[in-house]
Parts: sequence; C-alpha cells; structure tokens
Amino acid sequence: MSATGWIRARLGGPTPGAVPGTVTGTWPRTALALPFIGMLLVVSLDYFSNSEVTVEPALTAVPALAAVVSRRTWFPLLIGLCTEAAAFLMAFYNDVLGESVHSATVFAIALVAGIGWVSVTLRLRQEAALADAQLVAEIARRVLLRSVPDRVGCVRAAVHYAAAAAHASIGGDLYELVNTRHGVRAVVGDVRGKGLNAVETAAAVLGAFREAAHQEPALEKVAGWLAVSLDRALHENDHPGVEEEFVTLVLIGVRPDGTAEIVNCGHPAPLLLRAGEPVRALELDETVPPLGVLDPADVHPPVQRIAIHPGDRVLLFTDGVIEARDHRGAFYPLADRLPHCATGSPTEVLRRVHDDVVRHVGRALSDDAAMLLLQYEPTGPHLPHQNGQQALTAG
Repeated sequence: MSATGWIRARLGGPTPGAVPGTVTGTWPRTALALPFIGMLLVVSLDYFSNSEVTVEPALTAVPALAAVVSRRTWFPLLIGLCTEAAAFLMAFYNDVLGESVHSATVFAIALVAGIGWVSVTLRLRQEAALADAQLVAEIARRVLLRSVPDRVGCVRAAVHYAAAAAHASIGGDLYELVNTRHGVRAVVGDVRGKGLNAVETAAAVLGAFREAAHQEPALEKVAGWLAVSLDRALHENDHPGVEEEFVTLVLIGVRPDGTAEIVNCGHPAPLLLRAGEPVRALELDETVPPLGVLDPADVHPPVQRIAIHPGDRVLLFTDGVIEARDHRGAFYPLADRLPHCATGSPTEVLRRVHDDVVRHVGRALSDDAAMLLLQYEPTGPHLPHQNGQQALTAG
C-alpha cells in the first residue's frame, strides 16, 4: 500500500484525486486541515519544550503533506508561505535568525513547496490520462462484452465480469447471450494469456459466435464455426506466440421446451443448481481440447442434452473463479459455496458469489473472472420436461 493509501485508510476517506468517469472520490474536506495541524504541532513543541535544540527543520514536512491531501496546485504553495512565516516566528523567538539552521530550513521549505506543486500538477495530468484510458476501455468493453438483459427468451440471466488488470474493465475472458430461432444460446470462454492479444482473440470468438449462433441449428456446428474463425484470426494477427494460443469455452443452448444442450471445449463444467438437490457439475465423459489445439476440421465436440425444470439455474464461469486461492493456497470451492449464495435474483446470486470469492482470497482477484447465470423460466405455451433425468448424446 502506498503512503497516501495508508493515510487515507486511517482517515476513512476515499481515494484522493477524483478521476472523471470513475468511482474514485476526493479527500474529505477535513483532510485539508492536516497541514495546519502539523504546523501547529511543530510550533507548539518548539514553544513548550525546554530544549535548546530547535525543531524548526520539522516544518519542511508540512508543504509535503499539503501536496498529498490536495488536488489544487496552489495549495502546497500557500501552505509553503504559511510555513515560512511560522519558521521566521520560531527563529525570532529562539533568536536564531542569523544561524545556518534557520537559513537551511527556509530554503528546504521553499524547495518542498515547489516539489509539491510539481507533484500535484503531474498527478492531475496522470489522472486525466487514466480517465481517458478508462473511458476507452469502458467503450471497448461495452462493444465487445455487451450487457445482458434480465430476460432473454425463456431464461432470466445475469452476468458478472471482473478484469484482473489494474484500472482495466476488459481482459481475456468472454461471454455472450443471444436469443435465436434455435432457442437461447450462450458462450463463456477464457483466452490463454492477457493483454491486447487476448482481447483481439476474444473479439474474434465473440464475433463468430454472434453469427454462428443464429445460422447453425446444431450447437456442435457452432463450435466448429468458432474454431475456424479463431484459427483465421490468430494467423491474420500473427502476434508472438500465436502457435500457443487457444481458447477454452462452453456453449449452452436452452430451448423453450426445457431442453438444454451443452458443448464443452476444455472449459470448467457448468454447474446445475436445482431446488432440493445438490449442485451438479454437467461434465462430459469424453474430454475435448480447447479451440486452437486441434485443426478446425477435427473439431467435432459431443453434445450433452439435459432436461431442465422451471426455476433450474445453470452457472457458467471461468477458471478465475474456481482457481482463486486463499492465503493457504486453497482453491475457492464454488460447488460447495454456491447453495449458500443462491437466494434472490440471478444478479443478486452472482454478486454474492463474487463477494464470497473476494472474502476467500482476502484481496483483489489476480485473474480475470466471468460468471453467467441462466435461470429457466418459460413464458410461452411450451411444456417443459416433467422428469429431471439426464440424457447424454454424442454429437
């Protein structure tokens, strides 16, 4: 933690330096009194102490403190002038106006006040640059990772996304949910690596999914379409390490009649949450590698079909959730903790899960984490399946 962050935490105030377009705030107004309090303490210590040694040099810390608590460039200079006046009063009282300790203190106060002015000026410029970068990142996130409405076709839905990169709102995880003539279809995936290369790869996969989900009746064909688009995008970009790039993802389709189809390509298995039953991982018997590992012509993943009931919830997530470790190195037990967070709307459930993950880790997450929750709630004349037995089909 930085020095300013430590002081802010003790004062209970928000982050200094509000950045337009962000949730950070400014120091509380009472913090502006800290330099004056510090100045008063030094003067009082010098006045009431019986020591022959003057504490006048301690005044040099006052304009430095002013640069910390204020976003006004003139504030360190104003405090510097007031501190100079206090230094002359102390020197006059102690009869050291002609001594080198006073001259050095006066020079140091002026120097620190000037440095404080420069520091505040540079900080404001950095905050403005950061605000611009955050705005661009937010626009990119809204274009690439679109918001999910509360209801899409026969399901209620919610998404939660947290990027690991500092001050970023987008990373290598991806999600999308669309309503098609084949039912509601969704994808959650994780691109190997981070940075701009991962964002480019995620954009290619999402663009292909938004087209293939509407065009391909068979969900396994959608996966094949994504494999072709991914292979083309990786070789077109031709960035370093392209041969090692791959994407794990899971596709799910929910029909109005209560049939859910799942295709998994090397991704953590979705979890089925049904009232009165333990959380169940929807795993396939056959392991399928991530997209980008096989030649696109060899991508023929099996399809898992299950019958879901009204109120059933399916959670899709990335490994940033289940690989979050506490201080002992233990992974977050999502399947065990999910029932304790499963009350309320899908949005409330994901918020509780995220908060629980952060409590488990004890700090900010070190990896991108995405979660998509689908709750089956048919509204039309379709009759959902009445039994909860699972059926597996290889496609």
